[in-house]
Amino acid sequence: MYYQQGSTIKNKSKAFIEKSNTAQFLLTFIVLLGTGMVIGDGALTPATSDYVVLMAVILLLILFFFQRFGTSKVSCSFSPIMFLWFATNATIGLYNIVNYHPSILKGISPYYMFKFFLRRKRTGWELLGAVFLCTSGAEAMFADLGHFNKRSIQNPEKLSTAYYSSIPTPVYWPMFVIATLSAVVASQSMISATFSIVKQSLALGCFPRVNMLHMSSKHEGQVYSPEVNFILGILCIALVVGFKQGVEISNAYGVAIICVMLITTSLVTVVMLVIWDTNFLLILAFFVPFLFIEGCFLSAMVNRIPLGGWVPFAIASFLMIIMLSWTSGRSKKTKYDSERKLGFEELHRILYESNLHHPSGICLFCADLVNGIPPIIRHYIHNTNSLREITIIVTIRTLPIKTVLPEERFDVAKVGFDGVYRCLIQFGYKDEQSLEGNAVRLIVEKLKEISESTEEAMKLDSALDKGVVFVTGRTILKSKENNGWLTRWTINYFYRFLQKNSVSAVSPLKIPPENFLQVGMLYEI
Repeated sequence: MYYQQGSTIKNKSKAFIEKSNTAQFLLTFIVLLGTGMVIGDGALTPATSDYVVLMAVILLLILFFFQRFGTSKVSCSFSPIMFLWFATNATIGLYNIVNYHPSILKGISPYYMFKFFLRRKRTGWELLGAVFLCTSGAEAMFADLGHFNKRSIQNPEKLSTAYYSSIPTPVYWPMFVIATLSAVVASQSMISATFSIVKQSLALGCFPRVNMLHMSSKHEGQVYSPEVNFILGILCIALVVGFKQGVEISNAYGVAIICVMLITTSLVTVVMLVIWDTNFLLILAFFVPFLFIEGCFLSAMVNRIPLGGWVPFAIASFLMIIMLSWTSGRSKKTKYDSERKLGFEELHRILYESNLHHPSGICLFCADLVNGIPPIIRHYIHNTNSLREITIIVTIRTLPIKTVLPEERFDVAKVGFDGVYRCLIQFGYKDEQSLEGNAVRLIVEKLKEISESTEEAMKLDSALDKGVVFVTGRTILKSKENNGWLTRWTINYFYRFLQKNSVSAVSPLKIPPENFLQVGMLYEI
């Protein structure tokens, strides 16, 4: 009964999402909003460190400069730093409790929390927003939510420096160094998270192409993007210089965190419902309490949006425009390519019934389509009235493994016509994705293994000796005039700008320039 009930809910939910365009758009919107918030969080986390502006900028420049060396090069120091941070915090806390007022421990009791809310009512609810950063950093835990008595807050002039004022003078500077290092570790975690979420977005086709380098031979997730690192560093420094006051940056940071938490809870609930086939009662037991807690914090943070809390929404909105424009353009291009694939009858007519020239050599067409004949071949033949004697349709795939064995790298097959083949080239994330050197010869050797005659194998060798050319398509999308203004702007301006400034899909392949030909195609969408 448990399995049947879960399966029924799962099937109904999955069918609803698959049939409803509104549900699909809403899910995409929420995911992209969460992605934008995480990247915004990555820009805000280093900026929340409580240092003077000049020192903060210098530390940020150093932090982002060292990203190029990879997390694995510096992560060995993270655990000792965090151990020192929490151990010294605990020691200083115990020292202050013993020396000043042990009755402060009564603040652990939930009774005082409820009493505080009953007494302060609306003001108590608003103060939830002020204490939210306690969920992300123990260093901010001071005089909040009524956990401390009158004596602990009777020096309001110490409010902005409550943490450092609690440190005994002899260990002030060692603690300052440890706090600085722990802030760097916290910043590093969000910067690394930004790289990871951009990598995942790239895999889903939701983000403009950027260079993504794998910095570890053991862990696929340790990645680095020079472009993302540069933009994130500039954005972070701009926030520090622009705001200067830590209160506004902290408000922005708090809003970003609670939005990410709420979106994560919502998406995990959808996964539990649609993918994991979890019992509905367990889903409710997870979703309702977290929604209530996070909803309370979010509602308390609303009044902080004008006081710096608008920043993560601005960052997320800007990133969503980029991601939605890219996703829309990519989906329209993919649909256009899929609908205009060459059928076998059309290709047969072109190859055998037209006056087509067949120059000697090998032509490799780089395409995204795994199945079917990509429209770039039709476009190429239409404009050149020629096709090389050996034509290979090449598709590149990166697998979630460290490396692909040489004997498994090339998966070849015949398309069904003399001299026309398909090759799927597979790389691991640490493999050098290069088609220079003897890559084409290895492909030819694989093709010879599936050749049906000695003449076919000799023809392949002869074509290889007579020259090789790589052909890639550069697609330009143009919106039809009868489309709405939003679609026209998205395709003609936003997507085209992103496409022009993104990294080319073939740039990592290191194709020799003398063997490279790019064919421009205009798609009217």
